[in-house]
Amino acid sequence: MLSHKKSLNILRKTNALRDGHFVLSSGLHSSQYIQCAKLLSFPHIANKICTSLSKKIKKNFKKIDLILSPAMGGIIIGYEVGRLLRKETIFCERVKGKFQLRRGFIIKKNARVVIVEDVITTGKSSLECEKLIKKSKAKLLGFASIIDRSSKKNLLIKKKIISHIKIQVPTFNKKNLPKHLKFKPISYPGSRFIK
Repeated sequence: MLSHKKSLNILRKTNALRDGHFVLSSGLHSSQYIQCAKLLSFPHIANKICTSLSKKIKKNFKKIDLILSPAMGGIIIGYEVGRLLRKETIFCERVKGKFQLRRGFIIKKNARVVIVEDVITTGKSSLECEKLIKKSKAKLLGFASIIDRSSKKNLLIKKKIISHIKIQVPTFNKKNLPKHLKFKPISYPGSRFIK
């Protein structure tokens, strides 16, 4: 298992952990952004983290039938977890702002599904995925992510989140920005803002 310190070093080495002023997909502001795509662009480095997450998923969820990930951020990690666990892996994508299954993907009735993401902050994307599972009359086993950066204050998910690493990064509403963020240029790195 990778230690918290080694995991943070990997995130910094791959430039996945960035400092600045960011508006996250959740709409919250933060002084740090975790761009897992940068980590995953180095498969030989990301492999250790993906393997660790896969082992935790296997330990916590029994009899998994399907891995479901939200596009864009969850596609690669979902694929890699599915490969390591030898499970079918699909993703949903936004059509007119709402997640849908496309490309012939289906969730079979009574399938036991784990939602796998790159980063969970509020859990909004994961809960949108959950609606697709309910609509299909399948069973949600739980949620997993490479990074859990949620806080009790902002997390919408009520179930336990399985993650490779938990990172505490304060997030702020637009109305309550601290001084050190107010005057920094804003970046909108999340995929929710793509039109």
